Parts: sequence; C-alpha cells; structure tokens
Amino acid sequence: MGFFSKIINGLKKTKNTIADKLSKLFGLGISDEFYEELENILISADVGAACSLRIVDELRDKVSEKRLKTEEEVRAALKEIMVETLTYDPFDPDYPLVILVVGVNGVGKTTSIGKLASWFVSKKKSVVLAAADTFRAAASEQLGVWADRANVRIVKHAEGADPSAVVYDAISSAKAKKTDVVIVDTAGRLHNKTNLMQELSKINRVIDREYPEAVRYNFLVLDATTGQNAIQQVNAFDQSVELDGLILTKLDGTAKGGVVLAINEETEVPVYFVGVGEGIDDLMEFDAESFVDGIL
Repeated sequence: MGFFSKIINGLKKTKNTIADKLSKLFGLGISDEFYEELENILISADVGAACSLRIVDELRDKVSEKRLKTEEEVRAALKEIMVETLTYDPFDPDYPLVILVVGVNGVGKTTSIGKLASWFVSKKKSVVLAAADTFRAAASEQLGVWADRANVRIVKHAEGADPSAVVYDAISSAKAKKTDVVIVDTAGRLHNKTNLMQELSKINRVIDREYPEAVRYNFLVLDATTGQNAIQQVNAFDQSVELDGLILTKLDGTAKGGVVLAINEETEVPVYFVGVGEGIDDLMEFDAESFVDGIL
C-alpha cells in the first residue's frame, strides 16, 4: 500500500471532521455564514484558531479575486492554500547521519525509532541504534525488539548507565563499521524537567565532539491525539535541542489531524514523518498534497 492509500485510511477520522461537514456547508452557498462556519470546522479539527482564521481569510480573498462560484472551484482553492501552508523541502539528508530522537513519555518514540530504522534500510542505508534511554525499565529490550524487526544493530548498556556513554559507544561502532545512520533513543521526559533537558545537552555535546563530520538532525516525536499541546512541546524542546524535524504518531487514531497545519503555522519545525498504523512500514514521509487530499 502506497503513501496515498495509507494516509487516506489513516486520516479517516479527521476527514469525517472536515470533509463531511464541508460538503454540507457548501449547500448553504458562499456567504459570510459559510466562511464563519468553515473556520469553526477547521478549529474543531485542531487546525488552530490563528491558522484557521488565516486560511479562511485567504480563501475569501481568492474567491473574490478570481470570482470562484462552484463547490469544485472553492474546494480546489482551499486545498491550494492548505498545501502551501504545509509545503517545505523533503527529508533528504547526507551521510554519515546522526539523529537524536526526543519526546515525552507515551508518544510512541521507541516504536517510531524502529520504524525509522526500517525506512532507512529500505533506502539501502546501514543503521545502528543507540539505546540511550537507560532510565525506563526494559527500554533497551523494547528497542532491541524493533532493531531485530528492522534488521539493524543496537548498542546498549545496563539499566541506569550513563546515556552519554551509550551514545559514545554507538558512534565509535558506527565509525568503525562505516555505518550510514546512528539513531539515538533517549529517555522520555516532560519538557519542563530541567535536569533531563540538561542530559540531552550533554548527549549533544558528545555527538558534536566525537562525530563532527556527521550530519545532525534532532527529531521530536509527537502524539497527534494531544492536539494543541503538541505546539507547546515543539517550542519547549526546540529551545533545548534546536529541533530539525517532527515525527507525528497516531495520526490514524485522531479526528484532530489538522494539528499538522497548526504546528506548521506556529513553529518553524517541519513534520517529516507521520505514523498511520502499527506496522513497521507504517511510518511515512510526510507529503503535503496527499495529506490535504486525505482530509478534504
């Protein structure tokens, strides 16, 4: 199943929130009431108040300027505005590559790392996982299961070990074996826990010192079902580790997938991957047009 089919299936709940209501709305005709209700529909899908207002204002201007009248024309204009909101350069890194993965507890971080490793393997890249979550019981074992599924190596230490030491060993292994990608798992943390955020800074320093030639990405894993709280997480983690991209999980389990638009509107961190299922190949590269098609 390709991205389009998976994203369509994964966005059914959000589509029910937006597309179905939108179809009924067109029956009222294009009026002030139409725009007001459209804004409410977008907000209900967690597009966010500011982003929803801007999208509706742009649509109103475009409809007036181009004298759009039919449902097909207006819907196409709405899609164009949404796609432009979400369009950015695709994830196309150089190698060797180190990805530090962060997030709060329960967002699906370890699972996403396993799926991300599988994605790189599908691109013919070699991968090693660094099990730097040494706090949560059995975290390294869980990551090991995903390493086996993705058929990649893993470097891990005993529970309670220094996470930075795990990262050091993983980098040493990657350099010795000329591995393309190092993906670093970290302990789930609340974004307001200063000591845990300082630990991330220490890990970053180890990577910078030991592997300066590597390309660096810091990814935050977000649970799509958390809605607008996701934006607070992006801002907080961005201050601590300078985020480069986002992985949005559980998109198939929420009617509020519009949060992707809100995140893009209120932060400068792109959504590079979305989770649309439980399978190892259900982490997909984000594609703006397919996403908007999936909700409209």
